[in-house]
Amino acid sequence: MARIVVFGAGGKAGRAIVAEAAGRGHEVVAVVRDTARYADLAGCGVAVVAGDVTDRSQVAALVEGAGAVVNAVAPDAGDDPRTFFTAAANALVDAVAATGRGRLVAIGLAAYLDVAPGVRIMDTPGFPAQFQDFARAHAAALDVLREAPATVEWSVVVPATEFDPQGGRTGTYRAGGTGLLTDADGVSRISYRDFAVAVLDEAEQGAHPRTHFAVAY
Repeated sequence: MARIVVFGAGGKAGRAIVAEAAGRGHEVVAVVRDTARYADLAGCGVAVVAGDVTDRSQVAALVEGAGAVVNAVAPDAGDDPRTFFTAAANALVDAVAATGRGRLVAIGLAAYLDVAPGVRIMDTPGFPAQFQDFARAHAAALDVLREAPATVEWSVVVPATEFDPQGGRTGTYRAGGTGLLTDADGVSRISYRDFAVAVLDEAEQGAHPRTHFAVAY
């Protein structure tokens, strides 16, 4: 089993990813800003450590020897999303590139999935104006990955527009491309626990190298 480092382990997606990775028998390093707030994450195969994903030296030390690195971070109230997401992506790319091994898997945002060729959800007239800055900041982090050295094996797993915190783990999902993925009724939904299944599958198998892809039921 691999050593998997999860940044942003205290969030909803991060917690689900940590649980899924531990359940598969991986050695998990759950990185959070304040270990006292997330001590409950620690358990069989899971070590909780403090770290700032925007601090390049800290990130480099934490990913050393990792088989996979997962970026599930989100900005705190005091962070500026316009700089936070790109700073985190740059620190992670540099660290993974320096190790020469391991896979980088990031959590994406449905807002930059396409609803038509070349038209992202965030580019449509109905997209809420109050979320534009956040969406553009998230998309900028994807651009950082696209410019990463060819030696960095990265992928971005993008959740459905309905991200269900109450849904259980069925162990099933569909993986698409860069377009919005919906079911027969036009609904785009995935539970956090099944999204974590998709993330761990990608961390283990790397089936979508150097691109982003949608997952949904």
